[in-house]
Amino acid sequence: MTTTDVRPRSRFANWLLEDSGDQYAQITGPMAKKPPKEHQHSWWKVMCLTGVDYFSTLGYQPGIAALAAGVLSPLATLVLVALTLLGALPVYRRVARESHDGGGSIAMFAKFLPNWWGKFAILVLLGFAATDFTITMTLSAADGAAHIVENPLMPSFLHDQNMTITLVLLALLAAVFLRGFSEAIGIAVGLVGAYLALNLVVAVVGIVKVLQAPHLVTDWTHLLTAKHGNVFAMIGVALLVFPKLALGISGFETGVAVMPQIKGNPADSKEYPRTRIIGTRKLLTSAALIMSGFLIVTSFITTVLIPEKEFEDGGQANGRALAFLAHEYLGNAFGTVYDISTIAILWFAGASAMAGLLNLVPRYLPRFGMAPEWARQIRPLVLVFGLVSFAITWYFNANVDAQGAAYATGVLVLITSAAVAVGISAWSKKQYSRVLGFGVVSLIFTYTTIDNIIEKPAGLHLSILFIMAIMVVSFASRIRRAFELRAVDVVFDEKACQMIDQLAERGEIRIVTHDITDGRSPEEYAEKEADQRRESHIPADEPILFLEVIVKDPSEFSTTLNVTEVDVEDYHILTVEAAAVPNCIASILIAIRDRTGECPHVYFEWTEGNPLVNLMRFMFFGEGEVAPVTREILRRAIPRRSQRPHVHVDS
Repeated sequence: MTTTDVRPRSRFANWLLEDSGDQYAQITGPMAKKPPKEHQHSWWKVMCLTGVDYFSTLGYQPGIAALAAGVLSPLATLVLVALTLLGALPVYRRVARESHDGGGSIAMFAKFLPNWWGKFAILVLLGFAATDFTITMTLSAADGAAHIVENPLMPSFLHDQNMTITLVLLALLAAVFLRGFSEAIGIAVGLVGAYLALNLVVAVVGIVKVLQAPHLVTDWTHLLTAKHGNVFAMIGVALLVFPKLALGISGFETGVAVMPQIKGNPADSKEYPRTRIIGTRKLLTSAALIMSGFLIVTSFITTVLIPEKEFEDGGQANGRALAFLAHEYLGNAFGTVYDISTIAILWFAGASAMAGLLNLVPRYLPRFGMAPEWARQIRPLVLVFGLVSFAITWYFNANVDAQGAAYATGVLVLITSAAVAVGISAWSKKQYSRVLGFGVVSLIFTYTTIDNIIEKPAGLHLSILFIMAIMVVSFASRIRRAFELRAVDVVFDEKACQMIDQLAERGEIRIVTHDITDGRSPEEYAEKEADQRRESHIPADEPILFLEVIVKDPSEFSTTLNVTEVDVEDYHILTVEAAAVPNCIASILIAIRDRTGECPHVYFEWTEGNPLVNLMRFMFFGEGEVAPVTREILRRAIPRRSQRPHVHVDS
């Protein structure tokens, strides 16, 4: 492709747009020709990277469960675990098999919707994903702040400073990514190992304390019976309360998003990397089993050992139930170590979410032309996401409980879409027994999502704001970038190369654009040639080359143009599939110029119809007013007129 004159940037702009050199900055953009460098590790190490998000929910999940379900917290948690192991896990094990490039359920779901419908679905799901990941950062930082201010060894001036501490943690998170983030997995392994070990100690001590005081269990069972009557009533209430506990299912989408980082067998095919898929399934299954075990035990010991009033807003166990037990039964020294570990993993859970956003947004938006070029770079996105997280923290006043519904909404919508996607996939493969199973899971998650939204609509409101923001930015960017070349590369087949070279040797390269109507007939090309020679005054002895562009999917933005040459009797035609006709023609003209050193001439007919209607046709269907748009694309791409291909339009 041609090089264009670039306006010099300031030192700050150069630093901001500089590739920071780590795996999260190496993202394939719309004009990139090389795939991102992959940093591959064993599946259990990658599990720790996703686990800083998933396992860190132990920091606040027991407290949220106690607030939502009260004495029924252990039973409601059992429902959560059952749905995790029998619903979410099978769904994402299938997602891992069918979307092994890291696209996750979003990419898988979009496959079943054509053209613009697929892009619209992706934008909506990206809005919910952005809600999920952004709230992960703000909620985790807020809970980390709660652990800091509630620690008895902290200075008194830090008390009631949750907002300030949360913002500082988020600023530190952004600073890490602005500096670089190349050792994520090594840090994650250490944090997850230490955190799970400390939680295991607290869980074992909690069980021992319960066994040493059996009257506590007796009091709990009496309270259960007094409040809810029989077992069936308890189960019914637990099922109704379950949607409020949906935070405990987070982490699955991240688990499939990091698939490219799992080390595979070099002998595996790219179409089906079997070793990597198996590793991802091990990751998902191990994480789900570990988390399920901890959730069951911790929900029981926190419900039995902690007075109910301590879970409420302002209570010492609010947002930090296990930390409360650590201080209560193991002393302030161990409790402080536990707090430090919890704060670290909660803060790093935000890092995992930030990394997810930095991979998710550039994967889709720039490729669709729905984000500026700088959206491929890590540092500008970090600043954007950092400012958004600041605003959300301020909106929710750094309150952990208040953010739970928004977090759950994002998580549940993504899991529901994944369940629907794998159900459609099973139907397309005529696996009807699996369709039934995934259909049941989809219905359960749909109910859970709706119930969560009805109970606390703030999560939906926030998701809608994200969706609207993404839509506005996406379509504004698409319009702004509509006049770019948009070709990743232009590749001519052997016959096309020979024909172009022969024309260049004879002198002028003259290309006549042509729309395919009812197939390719010699009479049609003869008529077109006669019209163009007459209207555009092309000498009779000058050979011409026809160019035909077939619009395959106008919702795409950048594509590789594979140009082939076909012959219809004595007429030579270049044919290519593209997303937009004018951009494709401009890219091919420049590629011919660069190959031959000659500026080609291209000949058009004026398009009939309303100019505004034709402009909309170009924006959304890749056609429309081709001649002036092609000329405008060339003008923007090549500032010097003497270097531009020549555009002719008949009268």
